[in-house]
Amino acid sequence: MMNSHTRRVSRTMESYERYVILAIIFSFARYTSASVTHYSIPEEMKEGSVVANLATDLTLDLKTLNQRKMRLDIIGNKKYLDVNKETGELYVVEKIDREYICNTKSSCYLKLEVILDNPVRIFNIEVEILDINDNAPQFRRDAIHLDISEATARGERFSLSNAVDPDVGSNSVKTYHLSESEFFNIEVQTGRDGSKFADLILKKTLDREQQPVHNLILTAVDGGTPARSGTASVIVRVLDTNDNAPTFDKENLNVKVMENSPIGSLVVDLNATDLDEGSNSDITYSYSLYTSEKTQETFNLNPATGEITVKGVLNYEDFRIYDMEVIAADKGASSLTGQCTIKILVEDMNDNHPEISIKSFQSPVTENIELDTVIAVVSVSDKDSGDNGIVDLRVPDNMPFKLRESSDNYYELVVSEPLDREKVPEYDITFTVTDRGSPPLSDNETMTLELLDVNDNVPQFPQSFYTIRVMENNAPGALLSLLTAFDPDLHENQYLVYFIIEKEIANTSMSMLFSINPENGNLYALKTFDYEIEKEFLFHIEARDSGSPPLSSNVTVHVIIVDQNDNAPVIVSPWRAHGSVVEEKIPRSTDKGSLIAKVIALDTDSVHNSRITYQFLQVTDATLFSLDQYNGEIRTMRMFSYRDPRHQRLVVVAKDNGEPALSATVTIKLTTMETAVKAYSDMTEEPLEYDIFSDINLYLVIGLGSVSFLLLITILVTIVIKCQKPKPSKAAPPSRNSVISERNSTIADSTLVSNDAYWYSLFLAETRKGKLVVRQPLPKGSRYIVSSIPRGTGLTDTSDSAASTLQYPK
Repeated sequence: MMNSHTRRVSRTMESYERYVILAIIFSFARYTSASVTHYSIPEEMKEGSVVANLATDLTLDLKTLNQRKMRLDIIGNKKYLDVNKETGELYVVEKIDREYICNTKSSCYLKLEVILDNPVRIFNIEVEILDINDNAPQFRRDAIHLDISEATARGERFSLSNAVDPDVGSNSVKTYHLSESEFFNIEVQTGRDGSKFADLILKKTLDREQQPVHNLILTAVDGGTPARSGTASVIVRVLDTNDNAPTFDKENLNVKVMENSPIGSLVVDLNATDLDEGSNSDITYSYSLYTSEKTQETFNLNPATGEITVKGVLNYEDFRIYDMEVIAADKGASSLTGQCTIKILVEDMNDNHPEISIKSFQSPVTENIELDTVIAVVSVSDKDSGDNGIVDLRVPDNMPFKLRESSDNYYELVVSEPLDREKVPEYDITFTVTDRGSPPLSDNETMTLELLDVNDNVPQFPQSFYTIRVMENNAPGALLSLLTAFDPDLHENQYLVYFIIEKEIANTSMSMLFSINPENGNLYALKTFDYEIEKEFLFHIEARDSGSPPLSSNVTVHVIIVDQNDNAPVIVSPWRAHGSVVEEKIPRSTDKGSLIAKVIALDTDSVHNSRITYQFLQVTDATLFSLDQYNGEIRTMRMFSYRDPRHQRLVVVAKDNGEPALSATVTIKLTTMETAVKAYSDMTEEPLEYDIFSDINLYLVIGLGSVSFLLLITILVTIVIKCQKPKPSKAAPPSRNSVISERNSTIADSTLVSNDAYWYSLFLAETRKGKLVVRQPLPKGSRYIVSSIPRGTGLTDTSDSAASTLQYPK
């Protein structure tokens, strides 16, 4: 409908000239303001559409319109129209909705005034807005509800709500249509004001039981081209009349009931239905006059529900058959009834329960009681006869017991499986006796068997292996862990005592290092541990119960000492006396990238805490030296210039990776000399030529001469001493890994070098030159045995022995 409307409006706008009715009423007096110019336009014209040329119609000069300030004033409405001052055309500014402006009025006008100055002239304009079919009929309610009795006669008339259409004239509501129905049609009526409405007419009698609701569609159609329509649902609910009698599901019933049925037990539930509704379908039940008083005294009939229940005692031997007739009546104005005949048969039943009697019962018993031991003796009986008097006795299948018949109606309860108090501390044994009647009757008796505990469970630890991490420098007496075992036994069999299984490590007992609370298993440290001395302990904890005989189990405990950053780095290279400053001399001609010094620091903490990095703390000239933060090598970043001072002071800090970090510093004073001697570096170079007659070299010559003289005397004395001793059969071969070796040396006269820090305090290896440099004066004739050559020296151990012998020359 909307698409049709859009196309229709579009066609109207495109050819609006055909609909414009120009009615220009000219006054014979040109300058009077009483004349009115009349125009007619359809509503919904597009914005910008031209209505008329006012300049032409009002005989105005186009050239003077701007000068005379031509303007348009709309009286009593918003500005839907305006005038073009250049062309004098009256055009649409905003779409005009006739229904919005004039509501339901049959005619709709816009009053305008065209005003000009110099001289002042006012023209009255009247624009008639013509209606187009742009609105569909609408009902005030989407659904119209009607209640009609099924007893209503044919031809009855019912008023329906009419539809409204904001359009006027032929575009308003013209007629109504009703959806197809065999029960209803409509008749269209015309009101005094010309409005159309419809009456609903019943053309066939209604039956609520066949169709309680009728759903119809009422359509209103207007007279536009094309026509538009609106719909509403007509819902007719059929009201009931009492035209149906109650009916039972079955008119004849045979019902069986057991004797001795309890009072109030249900015999039969009668069900009568009525197709009517409301009070016409409400049913009450009652006995007819043909039902005997005996039957009415024995059975009760519920008048509201139709339930027949036991009212008196039923005995098969006294009365076996009861006949009755029940009437169902509705509550309509003219009550209708239905009836049902019932025959009740009383059946014989097994009405005596079997009996059980416990003759003997043994409780408590120990959990290690032997199999096939008799726990109890029971007897059974039943007063009935035949199958109703034959009984069977049983105990639950999921228990470690079984019944054994000893004589007629006597049974013994014996142990059939091993008992375990820790799994089941007691048993509720239910004896059930059942007869073979139909239905069978039964009785039961329950006894409780308690089990006494024996010490049959060893203590159990939650884990077979405990790993306990302890931070070094712990306080003596600190709690390390809670080692608690569990014993499912009871009383003294459950009470546990903990102790450490003795084990000596390096002549030290575990009881001197650790203590355990014998009552709760709390493990304590008796001393402060040092990771650098002792790193782990492995021992056993035993838990023993107090039973007889006692049972025990043990668990392995692995105590790991966790390193703490409690050792600061120690600088071993360059060597210096404690608190002193290292002084080095280097030539000013040192090349860029030359190795000036190498700082080596050692940390006895673990790997993480012993990772050392180096950095300058102070440096005289930051552009002259670089420091490798990982290997501690100090190298020149450029060559010395004449502007650089002779003395350079370098303060290097060696910092470990602990938290918090610990550090050590070394101060290196470098003095540059104008000599040919070059500082040791990692590059092999030829010595530079220098002045052999300098003061320094003169001192060196004198010193070397003195040392050579003393060395010569020492050698001569040694030769004399050797000549006086017997000559050995064979000289010992030199050690291949020794840096400076002496034949026939003995380990007994040597000093063991087993610590890297000690090594670096004595020697410095120039790795690329293959030299061993002595850091400090060593005693003459001293010898050193190195258990392992430290890494980074560049020296490899090629000897067959486990140690290398170093000897300083005499």
